[in-house]
Amino acid sequence: MSNTFLTYCNKQVEAAPLAVFRILFGLMMLFSVIRFWSYGWIDQLYIQPSFSFSYYGFEWAQPLGIYTYGLFAVCGISALCVALGYKYRLAIVIFFLSFTYIELMDKTTYLNHYYFVSCVSFMMIFLPAHRYFSVDGYKNKKLSSFTIPQWTISSLKVMLGIVYFYAGLAKLNSDWLVEAMPLKIWLPSKYDIPLIGDLMQQEWLHYAFSYGGAGYDLLIPFLLLYKRTRWFAFALVVVFHVLTRVLFPIGIFPYVMIVSALIFFEASLHHKILAFISRLFRISKSKMDGLATVSKSETISNISPVIIAVFLSIQLLLPWRYLGYPGELFWTEEGYRFSWRVMLMEKAGYAQFTLKDAVSGKQFAINNSDFLTPFQEKQMSAQPDFILEYAHFLGNHFEAQGHQNIAVFVESYVALNGRLSQRYVDPKIDLMQVTDSFAPKDWLLPFGDVIKGF
Repeated sequence: MSNTFLTYCNKQVEAAPLAVFRILFGLMMLFSVIRFWSYGWIDQLYIQPSFSFSYYGFEWAQPLGIYTYGLFAVCGISALCVALGYKYRLAIVIFFLSFTYIELMDKTTYLNHYYFVSCVSFMMIFLPAHRYFSVDGYKNKKLSSFTIPQWTISSLKVMLGIVYFYAGLAKLNSDWLVEAMPLKIWLPSKYDIPLIGDLMQQEWLHYAFSYGGAGYDLLIPFLLLYKRTRWFAFALVVVFHVLTRVLFPIGIFPYVMIVSALIFFEASLHHKILAFISRLFRISKSKMDGLATVSKSETISNISPVIIAVFLSIQLLLPWRYLGYPGELFWTEEGYRFSWRVMLMEKAGYAQFTLKDAVSGKQFAINNSDFLTPFQEKQMSAQPDFILEYAHFLGNHFEAQGHQNIAVFVESYVALNGRLSQRYVDPKIDLMQVTDSFAPKDWLLPFGDVIKGF
């Protein structure tokens, strides 16, 4: 490594911002697990369904039956340990593995903010977030430190900047800016919201939200970085995410983004937050400060900043993989996930599957509700990799029952962002002969329109 890089990696700053981030992140994740459990979603989403949709290459990650509750319990307990800074290294590894396994168990539940949590928790494995204001630091004075390397905080800022800026770039398309889609579909349905329900019907507001959302995502990382605009930017963060929470059912993600934005502030603010936490839980902050030395002779492993740098480079490059595929991204969804494309399309589909004996010609139609929950069927009917995986499941299921020479066909129609529905999958293609891969999905029919932009 170059001397400049080593110098930057070892430059010290106060540890308070990272300590606050650790505490709030852990508490938010604990609350998320409790919320998921209390709403009955563990049973509804992972135990009741007889079939789960898998990510390509992660077919081995399946729900664990009744033991899925134990997996969530492990995830929640490890989140609490992260917040406390207790056995931090072990806790954050367990949290990352358990949360990511939960995320991988069923593709139906994919959300950008789940992916964000996995990314952040992976990064935190290599960050010394337990060196200040933690149980580990309290029990081990040699570990406790008032300062940490600057790159550890900067890396989280970069991660947040990627999420926001790429979400903004993704909104620079003709559907979003010219047609105000899909907000023109979603917002009028919010007529029952007190005070602002009538406003949701106004077309000018749909365009204001479209342009405002794109501008917010593109500019907010830079406004947070600049000291003179930081408080104004944070106010925008709060207003934007609270409004988003009111309008759309996206769980605790808005609150995660609000507390994450605090990482951009000076250490003095975080000391005030820690002082408040100390009073709330009757912790002696002065004693915690007394245990921490101003600096440490030992430094973080040189491999940690390299791993983080490689990881962030992947995050910068991965969203552009869609350029390697032909066709319209919103239609084929090749390269759509894991690219910070947030709430960009309203896609509704219809899929009628037919199983045919390729020798005798006998065939019968499938009732999807025999195998899928309503939520699974909704997700499956408009996403190509879901359609293919389900087709293979049906073929294998009926082969196991003694049927032979099975071919699976689908009559599929999809409507995208207010357009009339059009045929989606080539109905002459036997999907049992199609193998899932990263190759272009040439069994999809072309999109009958053009969406310009990123």
